[in-house]
Amino acid sequence: MKIGIIGATGRTGSRVLTEAKNRGHEVTAIVRNASKLADNDIAVMEKDIFSLTKEDVAGFDVLVDAFSAPIEASDNHWKSVDHLITELNGTIAPRLIVVGGAASSLVDDKGTRVLDTPSFKEAPYYATGAAQAIQLDHLKSDATFDWTYVSPAGLFEPGERTGTYTIGTDELIVDAKGNSYISMEDYAIALMDEAENANHIRARFTVGQR
Repeated sequence: MKIGIIGATGRTGSRVLTEAKNRGHEVTAIVRNASKLADNDIAVMEKDIFSLTKEDVAGFDVLVDAFSAPIEASDNHWKSVDHLITELNGTIAPRLIVVGGAASSLVDDKGTRVLDTPSFKEAPYYATGAAQAIQLDHLKSDATFDWTYVSPAGLFEPGERTGTYTIGTDELIVDAKGNSYISMEDYAIALMDEAENANHIRARFTVGQR
C-alpha cells in the first residue's frame, strides 16, 4: 500500500513509519522539517498539516495522522482533524487512521470516560486529552469518508516491541493488576494491522496489553 504518515518524525509517527517500511509498504513522511528525517530511503513531503490538501494526499491508500501538539496548543489536535475532515469529505481515498488518545476511552459500563475521572481532571495533560476526545467526536459527527481512530492504553510510551497486543471497542484496556499500558512499538503493530485488514471502518478501537 501507499501510506502517508503525518508527523513521521515524532515519537509515535516514527515507529509507525518503521513498522510500515519493514512490512514493505511504500511510505511517504509528511513533516514540517524534512531535515529531521534520518532515513534517506523514505519519500518526503515537507508540509504542515494545516496546509495539506486533498490533492496532496490523493495518491495514498492510507493516511496516518500522528500529529502532536504541545499542551499550550492542545486545541490544534482537534483543529487539525477538522482541517483533514474538510479536505477529505467527498473523497474515496485515502482512508484516514488517527493516532488518538486514551481520554475518550471508557472505564466502566456507565459510559464514564477516562477524561471524566477525578484523577484525570487534575492531570497536567488534561487539555491534551480533552482535545483528543473532541477529535473523535468530530470524526463521528462530520466525516463522510473512511476513517479509524486508534486509542492507546493509559500509559503510552516508547518501549519494547513484543509483537502482542489486545484490542477493544471503546473500553480502556487494562491488565489483571489494573494497569493500562502499551508500548509505542506494539501500538504501531496494531495500527498497521488495522491499515492492512480494515477491521474498524468509521469506528474507534482501543489497544493495550493484558
